[in-house]
Amino acid sequence: MADIEAGQKDEIKTNVADNQEDIIGDLKAEQETRNVGNLERKLKSRHVQFMALSGAIGTGLFVGSGQVLSLAGPLSAFLAYLITAFNVYCVVHSLGEMATYLPLPGAVPVYASRYVDEALGFVLGWNYWYQLAIGCPIEVTVSVVVVDYWPNDIPKAALITVFFLVMVIVNCFPVRIYGEAEFAFGAIKLTTIVGLILLMFIVTLGGTPNGERIGFRYWNNPGPMNEYLTTGSLGKFLAFWKVFIQATFSYGGSEMVVIASGETENPRRNIPKAIRRVFWRIALFYVLAIFLVTLCVSSQDPRLLDAIKNSAPGAAASPFVIAIENGGIKILPSIINAVILSSAWSAGNSFFYSSTRVLYAAALDGKAPRFLTYEKWGVPYACVGATTALSLLCYMNVNNQGEEVFFWFSNISAVSTLIVWSSICLTYLRFYYGLRHNGISRDSLPYKSPLQPFLAYFAICFCLIVAFFNGYDAFFPGKFSAKTFVPPYIDIPIFAALFLGYKFVKRTRFVKLSDMDLWSGKAEIDRLEGTWPEVKPRNFLERIWFWIA
Repeated sequence: MADIEAGQKDEIKTNVADNQEDIIGDLKAEQETRNVGNLERKLKSRHVQFMALSGAIGTGLFVGSGQVLSLAGPLSAFLAYLITAFNVYCVVHSLGEMATYLPLPGAVPVYASRYVDEALGFVLGWNYWYQLAIGCPIEVTVSVVVVDYWPNDIPKAALITVFFLVMVIVNCFPVRIYGEAEFAFGAIKLTTIVGLILLMFIVTLGGTPNGERIGFRYWNNPGPMNEYLTTGSLGKFLAFWKVFIQATFSYGGSEMVVIASGETENPRRNIPKAIRRVFWRIALFYVLAIFLVTLCVSSQDPRLLDAIKNSAPGAAASPFVIAIENGGIKILPSIINAVILSSAWSAGNSFFYSSTRVLYAAALDGKAPRFLTYEKWGVPYACVGATTALSLLCYMNVNNQGEEVFFWFSNISAVSTLIVWSSICLTYLRFYYGLRHNGISRDSLPYKSPLQPFLAYFAICFCLIVAFFNGYDAFFPGKFSAKTFVPPYIDIPIFAALFLGYKFVKRTRFVKLSDMDLWSGKAEIDRLEGTWPEVKPRNFLERIWFWIA
């Protein structure tokens, strides 16, 4: 009898031990795959590199630069784009270091929850999703307006449906199809911007049919810096400061390549390579293009001012096209308008893709409804449905009353880019000090961004200062109205209310350095690292192609 009881006790102990091992194993497996999701890594190196090179090239550069030039003048426009470019460089490198260490799909809200506060992860997930998702109807609307450059009788609703439906269909296919689409549009944009840079250089040297050499004529007359609201040095500074927000919007989406790290093949090789491309994209495609176009077009050019005043469609308001027309070159304006159309649609497509991945990451982290984690064939269809529902706002532009409502919807997220960028850099600082606290050397990371933590500190200061003071003109006598005050500032109280509301309801706490989760999900990425073959160039042409893509 005693032997039977002893045997039963041993069996119970064995079962308990087995159960404990099973529980520990389940917990370990859950930690290793936490926030990883089931999306597929189907974006190839060339997809990612072209997203990095051409991702933010769109209507902000081709058309929006004309408004910046007319308001601030050539020197102010050039400096605003140059300083904002450095800020983008800081943000992308800060995010890139985190994303190569732990490449998760749309992981910005996940990083914020782990390294700062779960409340920041919640508000960043929803705010970032809205900022990106509202870009879809905005770019669809821009595409319809660009088509109006060519005389046509096509109903506006029909054009909206065509552009919007194609965007939704592309994002319903596996991510490789999205990668191929952006690769094709990226090649078009890159070819165009390189051609325009060369053309602007030729124009300023007098190589156009009219043979007029321009040089720095427009920097001398009407002058390098325009005045705004008042005269003198103060007026020039106010004009210079006013265009920072427009320059920021032009660079919006520069970090999309990092958001795609969770679906990229060999992310610890391809993402650092793409991040380094950001410098060249910013320096060559934006800053150099803006500098050259300010040489070719006067800030007081009648065509430019008239196009902006009358909200001329498409290429009519582009300073690049105005420089071409002033030089007497035919046909090219229509070609440039076609490129602007493809750029607008491509930008909307990128916003659609990025918004779904950010929302998917928030759902995986428990900061959004669980049903949003539903995916099939590597596509988060529930998130695609959510972004599609919000994007239906583009149909408001069918009539004039709807356009007014759409103006308010689109401007709610006007400062969201700056708030998100500052939050990303705050998250990076916590990550930086968390590594130090846990004895993890940054030299051991797959990618170590330069000049840290100073880049992150600069970006936080820059973003917050511009966000708080971008609507200063609303406080000048006779300027205050709902349209001048609400769009620049509405996102700040919304962000604060969501953050504080979640914090009080969930009673979240600021994450201590000792409690920081730096490892969940990393083991899964580590296991995959050696599974991607290293492709080596076989000849000189392949060596050049591999350097590009």
